[in-house]
Amino acid sequence: MIRSPSPSGAEHTDGSSVRLGALVPLTRPGWVAAGRHLLTGLDLAVREVNDVGGIDGRPLELVVRDTAADPERAAAAVDELAGLGVAAVAGEYHSVVARAAAARADALGVPYLCSSAVLDALIEEPTNGVSPARAMPGARGRVARLAPPQSRGWRVYADFLLGAGRRRIAVVTQPSVYWASGTRVLRDHLAPRGGTVLELDANALTPEALCDALVDHGATALLLLVGHPEPAVPIVRAVRGDRRLAEILIGAPAGQPEFAEWGALLGEDGAGIPYLRYLPERLGPLGERVGKELRERLGEAPSFVAFEGWDTVAVLAEVLRSHGTDRAAIADSWPRVVVEGTRGPIRFSRTPGTGVWQWTWPPIQIVDRDPAEPDRFRVRHVG
Repeated sequence: MIRSPSPSGAEHTDGSSVRLGALVPLTRPGWVAAGRHLLTGLDLAVREVNDVGGIDGRPLELVVRDTAADPERAAAAVDELAGLGVAAVAGEYHSVVARAAAARADALGVPYLCSSAVLDALIEEPTNGVSPARAMPGARGRVARLAPPQSRGWRVYADFLLGAGRRRIAVVTQPSVYWASGTRVLRDHLAPRGGTVLELDANALTPEALCDALVDHGATALLLLVGHPEPAVPIVRAVRGDRRLAEILIGAPAGQPEFAEWGALLGEDGAGIPYLRYLPERLGPLGERVGKELRERLGEAPSFVAFEGWDTVAVLAEVLRSHGTDRAAIADSWPRVVVEGTRGPIRFSRTPGTGVWQWTWPPIQIVDRDPAEPDRFRVRHVG
């Protein structure tokens, strides 16, 4: 178990602290870089809350569990955290894992604020147990989310592709609810606008065979809907090394190029690959201050995921101060929350089809690494 230390460095096992559970991918096959950034943001915000007196004089304590991108492990962690008396559960990066955590938290009556996962159907039905057909718009829900739903972000990405003149889109994909959902969003948005989507199976094709298929189908863009670093890195190397595909655009909507590991593994080959990033064009004073602190702790530029972590705790701290630590009161508070986050004012509303209280809306950018300077990011499109 990992806990953020209290201001005194002691663990509060006597009930004097207010506990928050945190779900984070810290080991493989989880996306470890994303987990590290998310945890850094969560931990920094907890420390800042405690520096100004905690929650009505009680220290805020982060009780962390490693999900390792495993839905069953995440659900078991929610069980454990609920038993430890956490006021709420927060975090997670992987959408399929977050969905399992959300379902379990809802079943146990524990509020869950999802930091970074985007799958639309984070929970399958309204979280008060009422059937979708009978649910009222104001019905209480225990699950809320900061990241935008996939349908919103990936439609922005599809618009970027159209604006760039890319209409023959190939997606190389692996079996996953998340990748399948993304493919459907792209196809539904592109088809009425003259775009086509060709699916290629990453598990059935070698990188070289994939290149042949792209040439045969005349694809003008290839989107990487696959795991990182395998098989994403070998695919990028193969496509970059194939002269027949010199004009193809490689894209990674899920955000693989955001983290330093991408640049370290691919160098110049990893530049010019647009992806979704949830940051504003320009950070305000709060975002600038937090970004500086995150950079010092991480030893590198903070990703949008680190900012999502900080904003998660900022929201929960405000809820705990204003509405108390009772789980039902926290769940009732989502529609009344107004918090100044690092990326703008945060308010929640019901979004049809998601089953959650959703921040409407986080900023969305399409960004890539500059081919002339791969450590520098370029904003290509704003949603």
